[in-house]
Amino acid sequence: TQLEELAVHGNNLKRYEPGTLADIWPLGRVSLSLRGAFLRNVSLAAAVLRDVSYPETPLVLSDLHLTGNESVQPFRETTRRRVRSMTFRNLSVSDAVIVDLLMVLDGAPVNFLSMEDVTLKGEGRWEKASRTDHKSIDEFLVRNAVVLDVFQFVSFLQLGFLLQFPRRVSVINSRVFLLPCHTSYLLVNLQYLDLSNNLLTDLTLRETLCEGAGTLKDLRVLNISGNTLKSLSVLSRLVFKLSKLTHLDVSGNAFSSMPPDCSWPSTLRFLNLSWAKLTTITPCLPATVEVLDLSHNDLKAFPLALPALRELRLSGNKFLRLPPGWMFPYLLTLTIQSNTLNTFDRSDLQSYQQLQNLHAGQNKFTCSCDFVSFLQSQLKGGGAVELSDGAESYVCDSPLYLQGEQVSRVRRSVVECHRVLFVSASCGLVLAVGILLSVLLWRLHVFWYLKMMWAWLKAKRSSRRRRRHGDGVSSEPLVSFDAFVSYSERDASWVENFLVPELEEPSEECSSAENVKTPRPLSLCLHKRDFLPGHWIVDNIMSAIERSRKTVFVLSENFVHSGWCRYELDFSHFWLFEGNTNGHAAILILLEPLSKDDVPKRFCKLRKLMSSTTYLEWPQEEERRAEFWKSLRNVLRREEEEED
Repeated sequence: TQLEELAVHGNNLKRYEPGTLADIWPLGRVSLSLRGAFLRNVSLAAAVLRDVSYPETPLVLSDLHLTGNESVQPFRETTRRRVRSMTFRNLSVSDAVIVDLLMVLDGAPVNFLSMEDVTLKGEGRWEKASRTDHKSIDEFLVRNAVVLDVFQFVSFLQLGFLLQFPRRVSVINSRVFLLPCHTSYLLVNLQYLDLSNNLLTDLTLRETLCEGAGTLKDLRVLNISGNTLKSLSVLSRLVFKLSKLTHLDVSGNAFSSMPPDCSWPSTLRFLNLSWAKLTTITPCLPATVEVLDLSHNDLKAFPLALPALRELRLSGNKFLRLPPGWMFPYLLTLTIQSNTLNTFDRSDLQSYQQLQNLHAGQNKFTCSCDFVSFLQSQLKGGGAVELSDGAESYVCDSPLYLQGEQVSRVRRSVVECHRVLFVSASCGLVLAVGILLSVLLWRLHVFWYLKMMWAWLKAKRSSRRRRRHGDGVSSEPLVSFDAFVSYSERDASWVENFLVPELEEPSEECSSAENVKTPRPLSLCLHKRDFLPGHWIVDNIMSAIERSRKTVFVLSENFVHSGWCRYELDFSHFWLFEGNTNGHAAILILLEPLSKDDVPKRFCKLRKLMSSTTYLEWPQEEERRAEFWKSLRNVLRREEEEED
């Protein structure tokens, strides 16, 4: 197995046993930080390099300050070990030391040489290294370079012995504002040139590309992004004669407009014009381009047909709709994220004959029913075009209550999506439910309940009217009974065998035992006996209550669960507990233990009455019943005695 990276951080390393790291092999990459060793103990640095240098292992050296010829001598070990890739990071060096390094590396098979975060001093004198052999160098990279006293530098012309070999040269973020035409002529094998993030202008680029003379005959890739170029017309003229140019990256420049016509190399296939300030598209774009990047401009439409285009990137613009697909018959990938798209549908995608991948997330989608249904189908793989940026990128912007919700998670209701169908179905359903409900209400006597409620309200209103317009005794109801008895039919035997005989037919034994005269018989109103046949139940109940001094409730489990008693109790409940009974009171008799919690909650006033009023309990012991009857008679006669 191979160790991916060996990193030695030894800026203050003072001792090293040769051969310590020699057995670690193979290595993917070696990173060394030996600042102190290169300054004060070059033999130690050489020993470390000797143990970790291999031809196919890239070598990265960091934090170096090379001060003279002696400080570069350890690199003779890399030459002997035939290291092919060397990278210097955080390097401080002079032109004289670079010359010494090139002489040490003379004939070495180094094909990749990189210097990052480098500080260069001197005047640019390279003559002493002019006879060295570096024909193996294929790629040269300089990143974040700072040249001290840059105006004292003579030029890079004396590096012709070095510049004629590399095929790839990158000078990135190094404040380069000019590459003289004579230097460009030295880059005879150059195929890749990266001058990104520098200070090039239209004027200095003309010098760098020798006024469009086609100097860099083998150049295939040119990256001049992140500079201050302003004219696409000048740019196209300068690269027109680069007959092998296939990739051109001019992103991050200051292009604000596009001329009506441009001339580009016929070989150009990749063009990057992103991060500019373009507002319109013109036929200036090359017809041969296959990959076009116009991301992060101010474009609103794409009116130009590009028949060779295979990939189009339009993210970060202001498009309201997808560009018409017929203009790109061979387009495979479309990226149009972060625009102002509201919607797109299946017909839009079908207009693209070859489209396979679409990146359209992070837009301001209106989540209509059709769009939600279509997009959810696409996200599940229901179409020929794949939404490659994932479901999380597609978020609703409107309507407001769906704002921020992923389209894949939206569930629009039938009411919103099919209003006509829903209204029709709802009307039919309401009609059917209405018919069923009417039948059900009729079977459950609900209409009868409503009729009784109406009758009660009517009776109550008539009673109030009589009292309001009547005068004196004539306004009072005619009292015919001492008590109205409300009971369950299942408790009728107790009422008929105990209550009625005891109150309506008092025995003489009771009076002699109490040494008093025989008590006056009481008249009771019983629904089975005293209700007028043919009259409505409500009228009978109201009449019985009005014509009775008291109302006696015979409470039991049968009473609570009896449907008929509930009807009767409802109306007596309204009459007795609404405060309009002129002194009438309710007498509660419990035939069996019954708590207020056993009474349905809708009889709230009865429950309250059971909590606040003393009630009579029917004793199971025979000897206590005489006292029960005595108490009941006293309650029923109290009002009569008060009247006397």
